[in-house]
Amino acid sequence: MHCFTYKKSELYAENVPVRKIADTVGTPVYIYSEKTLLMHLTSYQQAFDGYPSTICYALKANSNPAVLRLLAKNGCGADVVSGGELYLAKKAGIPSEKIVYAGVGKTEDEIAAALKARILMFNVESSDELKAIDRVAGKLNVKAPIALRVNPDIDPKTHPYISTGLKNSKFGIPIENALEYYRLAKKLRNVEVLGIHKHIGSQITSINPFVDALKRVILLARNLREQGIEIKNLDIGGGLGITYRDEAPPLPGDLSGAVMPLLEEGGFNLIVEPGRSIAGNAGICVTRVLYLKRNPEREFVIVDAGMNDLLRPSLYEAFHDIRPVLKNNRKKVLSDIVGPICESGDFIARERMINRAVQGDLLAVMSAGAYGFTMSSNYNSRPRAAEVLVRGSDFFVVKERESYKDLIRGTKLPAHLK
Repeated sequence: MHCFTYKKSELYAENVPVRKIADTVGTPVYIYSEKTLLMHLTSYQQAFDGYPSTICYALKANSNPAVLRLLAKNGCGADVVSGGELYLAKKAGIPSEKIVYAGVGKTEDEIAAALKARILMFNVESSDELKAIDRVAGKLNVKAPIALRVNPDIDPKTHPYISTGLKNSKFGIPIENALEYYRLAKKLRNVEVLGIHKHIGSQITSINPFVDALKRVILLARNLREQGIEIKNLDIGGGLGITYRDEAPPLPGDLSGAVMPLLEEGGFNLIVEPGRSIAGNAGICVTRVLYLKRNPEREFVIVDAGMNDLLRPSLYEAFHDIRPVLKNNRKKVLSDIVGPICESGDFIARERMINRAVQGDLLAVMSAGAYGFTMSSNYNSRPRAAEVLVRGSDFFVVKERESYKDLIRGTKLPAHLK
């Protein structure tokens, strides 16, 4: 569900014409709907209401400070994977006791910052990391709250690049080896074992992988309790998919309905880490048609948004629906919508039947609120796009478009080159 709809053949973001935003702010531009973000957050909060739970939004999906502040003001926690994300979560006002910290490559400085912030829990990915956390916590004379991230070896049936819970993944530890890791953690003086974490992937469109993985994790929790290792928190990760094309993914209520019966006798605190399913369909990327090229087989529609702005199509061959900001009755033609980057892999859509575009047309790339701006770059020395938040009939620039001067900000010439 989202709040990007046509009114008299013109695409609106809530009650604001998308064309008005593009004409005012320029293109490419990311546009986020406040109403949609809150609707998706509320669906999670209601789904798990009545059970001890924390919704920890995954900042990797969309870390714009205005988006984070909106979620923070409405009771959301955070799943972070870097010191930068921890900084943004705290700046947005997300309470430390609602922050969990995952990621395979935490530095000692990042670990120290998280300990000083008194976060809820580290999700630990290796024995080396576990020892590093113990060492840093000892220097700070604190106990580090941790869970171990385990791989339940469940295939989520998603793109291999975003499948993270299989045995050959770089993330976490194999579940069959978990007991020895927990025994190690139990022996460390500066570590407090609080939970188990699992995250099997992203853009998952079936409930079954969640259920199968949780069954294995609950069995592990019982075994650990029998060994005298008390497990309080179960972090079941995120990964619930969204509709990009014709997917019919489960809703948060479907997820809670499937997993809650498994938790009835456990007495666990539950942590859920949605990212894409909150932000994905809450945002679009708007781009303007620059040029057209035709060959006997198809048309190339060259737009001002490239793979540096929206990487998912090039990286994953991901599908994003393309809609005209102003509907028209032109003939449908087979088109490649491509960007200005000097790479053959720079495309937004390939072999797509769309109404023939003309120079100056505005196109909306749908479902771009997650893994859009956060994965963008300055490749080809292109300034990054602006970001806009819409609230009802108002819109706000929440990140200004970068300038050419921003491309050299922080750089220095050595004396012999001046």
